[in-house]
Amino acid sequence: MNNKKNEQINQECSTLLDVANDNLVWHTASVSRVEKEKVAGQRGQLLWFTGLSGAGKSTLANAMDDYFRSKGKISVVLDGDNIRHGLCSDLGFSDADRGENIRRVGEVSKLFVEAGVIVLAAFISPFLSDRKKVRSLLTEGDFVEIYCDSTIDICEKRDVKGLYQKARLNMLKNFTGLSSSYEAPEAPEIHLDTTSKSVLQCMEEIISYMQPFRTIGNFPDVQSTPVEGFT
Repeated sequence: MNNKKNEQINQECSTLLDVANDNLVWHTASVSRVEKEKVAGQRGQLLWFTGLSGAGKSTLANAMDDYFRSKGKISVVLDGDNIRHGLCSDLGFSDADRGENIRRVGEVSKLFVEAGVIVLAAFISPFLSDRKKVRSLLTEGDFVEIYCDSTIDICEKRDVKGLYQKARLNMLKNFTGLSSSYEAPEAPEIHLDTTSKSVLQCMEEIISYMQPFRTIGNFPDVQSTPVEGFT
């Protein structure tokens, strides 16, 4: 009986979605992306930091955010933990929920990029397919995959939240790197060894890569930007 009722509900929902989709029409914005970028004096771009928990994603994203601010440029950090306090507070950590989490972030990132904003997204984003879907949303060159590559031993030592310890005690399920897999990027635009390199060295690599894109024009020396080390 319950199965029949569920099938009926699913059918009704599907019908409502079909009706809604038939009545949706894309509205073209009056102000183009190019015009917005001219006003901002920069190119919108998505820098996607991926890697294990503790690999330095959020540290680098915030360091780059501060760097852009110091040069008078507009950027925004989308942090994995922060997003789950609001936009994705209804999601868990199953493979399906992780995929939906990244899908939502990808769509939000696209809106920022098209408004001429530099997006710094720091997400474990463990699955290749999810990251590829985000890339497919954007124009070629807009998505810059940055692989923060660190050994799990170093990540555990940096783990101020004690997540690895909880995962090893089976207090956390589906923990990436231990009980859930991480699929490393096959050909990231930037591959950072965050085990051996400092935050400053990693920032210099990011800036060096971005220079030809003229995202913010000519890049001043990063050495003038105060930064902290990986935690």
